[in-house]
Amino acid sequence: MRTSLMVGLLVAVLLGLMGSLYVVREDQTALVLNLGRVVRSDIKPGLHLKWPLVETARVFDRRFQVLETAPERYLTSERKDVSIDFFAVGFISDARAFYRATGGDERLASARLAPIITDSLRNEINARTLTQLVSGDRNEVIAQQLKSINEGAATLGMAITDIRLKQIDLPTDSQVITDVYSRMSAQRKQVASRLRAEGEEQARTIRAQADREQTVLIAEADRDAQKLRGEGDAEAARIYAEAANRDPAFFAFQRSLEAYRASFADGQGVIVLDRNDPFLQYLRNDR
Repeated sequence: MRTSLMVGLLVAVLLGLMGSLYVVREDQTALVLNLGRVVRSDIKPGLHLKWPLVETARVFDRRFQVLETAPERYLTSERKDVSIDFFAVGFISDARAFYRATGGDERLASARLAPIITDSLRNEINARTLTQLVSGDRNEVIAQQLKSINEGAATLGMAITDIRLKQIDLPTDSQVITDVYSRMSAQRKQVASRLRAEGEEQARTIRAQADREQTVLIAEADRDAQKLRGEGDAEAARIYAEAANRDPAFFAFQRSLEAYRASFADGQGVIVLDRNDPFLQYLRNDR
């Protein structure tokens, strides 16, 4: 009987000892609840003791966590609707405040932190144009509001180290898309009209140059042809003169044959002359 009692006491002591020990890793923080009331918080890493049965240890991850939310719609300073997707990087900075605000539920913490971030970013985005958001320094947008965001996150026992804008889109039901497409179409039409005008101008220039070159070539060809004809006529006259000087009778005969050939070329010519006309001297039988 005494042995059984001692074994029971030993088991009870072991169970109590096991229930009074808890471990906090290097990447964790913890707090201790005494009947639901926080009595110790921000407990450092290591092996720690708590009162069994009446105290409960809650351990939380204090590493950096990424908070992602659904894309949020904002209005720019020009009253243009944009959809912005972002994520935040933060960690638990105060375990006591984190537990009191969320009951230790990280999903609830994310749900409460998202409006704080979106409302702070709204103030900055509302003061900027769409061009400044798209082509400007996005880090500047975040830096302006990070302090006020952390003031709100502190009430949840969290600290935000960075916020990144992943994507800036135009909502599909936004009039901005129609305006952008219309402006792009107008710009493309303007470019096309300019290119057509430049092409027509170049075509006119090329045609004018070709016409000018054609006129110059024809004029030069006529000049060369007249020159060659003149040289040919001069050479023919020289040959005829030389032939006439060598044999005047043969030259007269040759000239008469050419005259006959020209007069009766069509085969239908009729010439009425006196029979003793000198034109017919080479056609008479007495020669």
